[in-house]
Amino acid sequence: MWLKPEEVLLKNALKLWVQERSNDYFVLQRRRGYGEEGGGGLAGLLVGTLDAVLDSTSKVAPFRILHQTPDSQVYWSIACGSSREEITEHWEWLEHNVMKTLSVFDSNEDITSFVQGKIRGLIAEEGKDSFVKEDDPEKFREGLMKFEKCFGLPEQEKLITYYSCSYWKGRVPCQGWLYLSTNFLSFYSFLLGAEIKLIISWDEISKLEKTSNVILTESIHVCSRGEDHYFSMFLRISETFLLMEQLANYAVRRLFDKETFENDPVLHDPLQITKRGLESHAHSKQFSAFFRLPKEESLKEVHECFLWVPFSHFNTHGKMCISENYICFASQDGSLCSVIIPLREVTGVDKADPANRGVSISTKGKTAFRFTEVRDFELLVAKLRMKCNATASPQHIVSTEVTALLKEKMKEQSWNILFAERGHGVSMFRTKKTRDLVVRGIPEALRGELWLLFSGAVNDMASNPGYYTELVEKSLGTCTLATDEIERDLRRSLPEHPAFQSDTGISALRRVLTAYAFRNPQIGYCQAMNILTSVLLLYAKEEEAFWLLVAVCERMLPDYFNRRIIGALVDQAVFEELIRVHLPQLTDHMSDMTFFSSVSLSWFLTLFISVLPIESAVNVVDCFFYDGIKAILQLGLAVLEYNMEKLLTCKDDAEAVTVLNRFFDSVTNKDSPLPPAVQQGSNLSDTKSDHPTVDITDLIRDSNERYGDICYEDVESLRCRNRLYVIQTLETTTKQNVKEHFLSCYWCVNSPVLQHHDASLPYLDQYRIDCQQFRVLCHLLSPWSHCANRDSLALWTFRLMDENSNCLVNFKQFACVLGMFLFVCFFFPFLFFFFFPLLSLQKGKGKVDIQAYLKQWQDELLKKEENVKDLPRMNQSQFIQFSKTLYNLFHGDPEEELLYRAIAVVTSLLLKMEEVGRRLQSPMSPVRSPAAVIEMDAEVPRERQEKSSPEQTEGSRAQSLEGNHEWSFAFEQILASLLNEPAFVRFFEKPHDIKAKIESAKNLQLKARTRV
Repeated sequence: MWLKPEEVLLKNALKLWVQERSNDYFVLQRRRGYGEEGGGGLAGLLVGTLDAVLDSTSKVAPFRILHQTPDSQVYWSIACGSSREEITEHWEWLEHNVMKTLSVFDSNEDITSFVQGKIRGLIAEEGKDSFVKEDDPEKFREGLMKFEKCFGLPEQEKLITYYSCSYWKGRVPCQGWLYLSTNFLSFYSFLLGAEIKLIISWDEISKLEKTSNVILTESIHVCSRGEDHYFSMFLRISETFLLMEQLANYAVRRLFDKETFENDPVLHDPLQITKRGLESHAHSKQFSAFFRLPKEESLKEVHECFLWVPFSHFNTHGKMCISENYICFASQDGSLCSVIIPLREVTGVDKADPANRGVSISTKGKTAFRFTEVRDFELLVAKLRMKCNATASPQHIVSTEVTALLKEKMKEQSWNILFAERGHGVSMFRTKKTRDLVVRGIPEALRGELWLLFSGAVNDMASNPGYYTELVEKSLGTCTLATDEIERDLRRSLPEHPAFQSDTGISALRRVLTAYAFRNPQIGYCQAMNILTSVLLLYAKEEEAFWLLVAVCERMLPDYFNRRIIGALVDQAVFEELIRVHLPQLTDHMSDMTFFSSVSLSWFLTLFISVLPIESAVNVVDCFFYDGIKAILQLGLAVLEYNMEKLLTCKDDAEAVTVLNRFFDSVTNKDSPLPPAVQQGSNLSDTKSDHPTVDITDLIRDSNERYGDICYEDVESLRCRNRLYVIQTLETTTKQNVKEHFLSCYWCVNSPVLQHHDASLPYLDQYRIDCQQFRVLCHLLSPWSHCANRDSLALWTFRLMDENSNCLVNFKQFACVLGMFLFVCFFFPFLFFFFFPLLSLQKGKGKVDIQAYLKQWQDELLKKEENVKDLPRMNQSQFIQFSKTLYNLFHGDPEEELLYRAIAVVTSLLLKMEEVGRRLQSPMSPVRSPAAVIEMDAEVPRERQEKSSPEQTEGSRAQSLEGNHEWSFAFEQILASLLNEPAFVRFFEKPHDIKAKIESAKNLQLKARTRV
């Protein structure tokens, strides 16, 4: 590898390097201890330790080339190599392309300048496509070389970045390098002859967290397959941990959401992932989640600045975040003030107060936002003007209804005052006063509008006009599993509410749910979506309810509404952690924390709608759309704390569930304008007078006051940490269930094969089958199971794959055999049949290592080579067996006659070729040649040939050569002859529907087991 020229003092390096070649201008050196017996003694050990600790590949690579000029003590490192072949190639290139040119220069300075320029040009040409995205391409090239040399991972493995750190092995820290790649976490250390090499797959990590104790102030704890690993002494531990957390979460996401992962423009191609790209992706995701923007939005610019807050008459410090379609601002204390300005609403962008670097943004709502102390404000104004001209669109206005109730009017008046002070619509100022009004409950007339606003659904709807109508038309009349489940649950959605006691409400609910199932088939329909959508339809129009459902399912509650409800399980794990922190008395009393998970699942899936009276539940939904999942977590903690004393006296889980259910029934909403016929809590509270009633507004206010310190960033961090554990647990459970089902379907309980189970092996190697089971599966799945000698084929194949000679074949080996048979290429199936006669007839000490030849053939195919060297030749008896195998194989095929004729043609051609070759080697040989056999065959009357079968004809022809033991055929000869016959090629390249065969085999075995 060519290196950026760097000065080296040879005087100080002689103890570490050994000179191997030199000329007037270049020196080739080898690292001391490398390639020497015993590692070069103590000097070699010391050098190896330095290589592991120091950050320079020029000091780590075992070979390097230096540039020198006569009479100079200064040398320049220009190349390094991990092998002698690599460094020799560089040396020869220098001799052929540079050495001859250097003689024309007059001064040493000109020679050095020319060499340096040449090397830099080579580096630029070599790495223009590979390293341009890295912050320091030269340093990254060196780290990449060391990574490839130390771990030997596949070439497709992309190194993201690397860090210097210590790995704690017992109580001793080992200094080395931590490498983060797309699929693995790797660590390498070499200290005084002790080498430590650690490779952990990201999808095997079940726990990843930052920890600290007396010995380690800050460290990163990684748990994989039950083993704990600790890394410490990072220069930037927070940056390292966030990147590790990202990569681990991306890896486990592939396990359950591969389609979304592949559609991601940043992550779909692992070779294009970089550290900068991952950081940008994380910031964009955090940005869109914080401001409830469409997930397609990506963060483009961030500017620290001040925003003038007119109703408070002061400037608040924060960050202006700009994406493709939005300008957003959040104060340093996110709860103090935040603003979202869609570019479609912007009417003008101007410079304001150049002395304070101000930017003024005017909107259609006649609101002006003034930002000051903006760096490069003139350039920003120009950019925003271009964006606004390109993205201007009509303003979306949501109509509201007027209610006559006095309390509602008072609430509406409070909101109207807020709108007058802080703006109305998407671009309104969101402050602490806004949250206080949300906690009191949004007025009925404004609820739908504000839900759209706070959830960000208004932006989705404005960006996709007419989309919902098109979806309804396309999904109309479709019949899927999702639509069947929707029909079943329609009448169960708020059946007590008058809106869903008629066909009008039911039809609207059906259209919304069916349209969403059509939009997102990956989710389709999940129970609890009907309850949530019913509440949305009470306060929003049909299209608005659809976009609210999109916002909830795809942004606010990710991965909640799918078959595995991973998102809900993750948030339940977060809830359990918060209970341990804030309610330790409860965790000490409860022996099993899974109680909280089981009882709170419906809280998270339905946002408390399924457990609270409807008039109280809508207040919870108000807070959810404003604060997200944080509001549900806070309310859950408040509910448990409110019932703490009673829960501590409960003797079992059933009694605790009863306590919570009675509490929920007693929750009321005294300010609700709903008629008594609709309200649920008032009627129940009368019958349960022994339990004091609790107002939902007071409960929500208490939850904010007691647990308001739980911020968005903390929740996201807890989610990331627990997602790894939840998914790993689900994967382990799924694998165990599949294993038990597999055993129950295909093996008896007392099967001898189960005695060979080894849980320490990979899953593909743990379970094995014997020869009889292998034969049965081959009959069921092999494309040639109809041929007469199928048992022989199965036996030969089994013997071929039984590497350990223990009469057992694991799943990986069986899948390999099946892949060989079904390979979309002529060569692999034919290669098997070429080796079958060799395998069946080999005896004694002349045994041929056929597996080695198969591996050689596979390796050379991967290298795209067209020939295989040193394959064994097929003698006469083996050729007879080979021909019989082919005859049996072709029996019953639609082109049977063509295939038989092709065999005869190929056989004749091979015999002629062997005869010609024999005559060329020994023209005077008296031995009878195959030509005579061919002539004898030609003399046989045509009627007799027609009566005899092709197999008999070929058998007689081969038997005529039994007296000659010198005849043999090479693999290339047979293959070339067969490729000349189109019938052969069509037969071996014929596609097979293996999926249908597997399904049929599974049904047959299940039926057989049922009969037993």
